[in-house]
Amino acid sequence: MELITRKVPLDFNYFLFGDVHEGSAFRHKRGCDQLIDHMRTKIDGLPVKNNLGFDHGDMLDAIDPIDYRYDAATVEGFILEQMERATRFRIPIKDQLVAIVAGTHDLKKRHFGDITKEICTRLGVPYGGWPCKVTFTTRGGNYLFKHFATHGKKAINSTADDPARRRTNKLLILKRHLKGMAADCVLMSKGHTHWCDRLKPERDVYFADDGKEVTIDVTGADHTAEYIHPDLRWYVSTGSFLKKHITNAGLISYAEFHEYDPLRLGYQLCKVRGGRIAEIEPVWVD
Repeated sequence: MELITRKVPLDFNYFLFGDVHEGSAFRHKRGCDQLIDHMRTKIDGLPVKNNLGFDHGDMLDAIDPIDYRYDAATVEGFILEQMERATRFRIPIKDQLVAIVAGTHDLKKRHFGDITKEICTRLGVPYGGWPCKVTFTTRGGNYLFKHFATHGKKAINSTADDPARRRTNKLLILKRHLKGMAADCVLMSKGHTHWCDRLKPERDVYFADDGKEVTIDVTGADHTAEYIHPDLRWYVSTGSFLKKHITNAGLISYAEFHEYDPLRLGYQLCKVRGGRIAEIEPVWVD
């Protein structure tokens, strides 16, 4: 596990994204450009320097001719070319990236070298390994909160017929995958699933008393606690930029072949205000 510390202002915007899959004909090029433009834009009156991002891996499709998934019609360039394009794509935001973690597509080519680490070196961005913990502090050194991030390997699916139940099932699976990975992280995220959604902290009502009267309040998390109850954390599945369909082009995607459910493409925007997570919302790139 890589441990990274990042000094930040009390108010900042944190882009949680991944699964760009450079080298696939199904990569959503306009959506990728939208992400870069968004990270280079003022948000809620905050300057661009207050926009940060975390890349959750699978920067490359990294499928070569000896891979059983290889299809010459859908692969754009060999791995070295894909690495070069992935590096150039991130140059405008390299100073804003907190870290980049390795993805499953990258690790499948470990005999080729550590693709993610090489791109991080070229960009001057911290290498997050596979699981990574980020500690955010103020410029004066005051501890704000921690973020656990990984590309992930486990799938998230539900066979429920009702869409509300299906979403709830998937969110609970996301929580189950992440909650045991770290006790002190109020923010926990993973890529890999290509599903863009998040589970908010579930605040519950409780009774207490002050020796004279009964009071009513709701549970809440201390972002700096050594142990944060799993129900009071944020869980994020960061989405992707890989389209399922290209129409009338004679191309078959991996997602089409395996009958994957349709998913909206996008990323998550985490808004930190006063040193605490105020909101996390999806941003769509359809």
